[in-house]
Amino acid sequence: MTESSDRTLASDAERLRALRITKGVATGALVLCIAVFLAARAYASAYPWLGFVAAFAEAAAIGGLADWYAVVALFRRPLGLPIPHTAIIPRNQERIADNLGRFIEANFLDREAVRHKLREVDFAMMVADWLAHPRRADELARFSVRLVPQALAALDGSDFKSFIGTRLSERFEQVDLAPLAARLLEGVTAERRHQQLLDEMLKVFGRFLGDADALDALRDRIRNELPTLARFFKADAYLLKRIIASAETMIEEVRADPDHAMRREFDSFVAGFVGKLATSPDYAARAEAIKRDMLARPEFAALGDALWESLRGFVEQDAASDESALRHHLAQLFTAIGRQLRENERMRADMNEGFVVALGAFVEKQKSGVSGFISDQVRRWDLGQLTHVIELNIGRDLQYIRFNGMIVGGLAGLLLHLAELGILAG
Repeated sequence: MTESSDRTLASDAERLRALRITKGVATGALVLCIAVFLAARAYASAYPWLGFVAAFAEAAAIGGLADWYAVVALFRRPLGLPIPHTAIIPRNQERIADNLGRFIEANFLDREAVRHKLREVDFAMMVADWLAHPRRADELARFSVRLVPQALAALDGSDFKSFIGTRLSERFEQVDLAPLAARLLEGVTAERRHQQLLDEMLKVFGRFLGDADALDALRDRIRNELPTLARFFKADAYLLKRIIASAETMIEEVRADPDHAMRREFDSFVAGFVGKLATSPDYAARAEAIKRDMLARPEFAALGDALWESLRGFVEQDAASDESALRHHLAQLFTAIGRQLRENERMRADMNEGFVVALGAFVEKQKSGVSGFISDQVRRWDLGQLTHVIELNIGRDLQYIRFNGMIVGGLAGLLLHLAELGILAG
């Protein structure tokens, strides 16, 4: 049994004890009125003033009896007699159930009343305070991360992977490669960063000039181009030596001079190429042909599956880790959302209005069901239980009606006795 149930039982026991005490006092007061009436009537001839006491006690007893009957008739038949229009509550259980359900629906679940009450609650601040607590944010992140692999597994059985591949193909097909490549190259050539490429080409060329096999091949080509007489005097060796020396000198000059003519020529070449790439229909057609070839390759068709498998593998591995980066970032995100929501009054107002609309619509949709549920519950109550619950909650107040009846009745009897004496004296 829960603590709440224990408190309810204790409260019911206290009310029942108070009800029994009040009933006992009211019944004792009624018996006292009858006893006083009998005693006063017996000695009224000897003591005339007891006539006033007898009149008061008689009327008080009658008023008390009448109100006792009225109170008892609400819950049961007085003295068990089949008197009409008694046991009012048990006999009207179904009507009470229907009226109670309609009353709650009309007065407590009214659309405007519900929304007015909902607007008194700052739901957004409650959410903000909850999220801003690091421990709660971490627990929510843990819960969310545990659900991610399950969500990915559910998506894995769907057409999501093929959807990714299709969308990638569609998006890539819409891209104009030539202008895109031109813009990328413009970023590379900004502040002459493309000169680094020329420096690398010069390094490669320098290594070529120092490679013995490459020089032998070049010497053979020179020898084949020379006349027989020149080959006889080994002019090929001389020419090769001069070519290599000139080339090395030029390489050193270009590398040492940032404003060398070759560098400027390279600048002009790159700028012209980028311009043609951005505007030339021929370059655009070649880029489109390359794009179509890429889209037709099976590797590109499998790119969506590969991306999906990589994403799923990463998420599952991270979610299983005690030091999950995804969980850490989610916790930080939730905490930041809580802090920002707490500081942003306008966002909270919009969010609260959303809660009011959503919950108000829910209550509006379900209120007929709520009233029907209340009616059904009251109908199913045992008659004894129904009577006990109502009497337990309002029975003590009803007993005070008996006290009031005795007092009002006694005063009325006293006034009537005075009127009687006045008439007789006249």
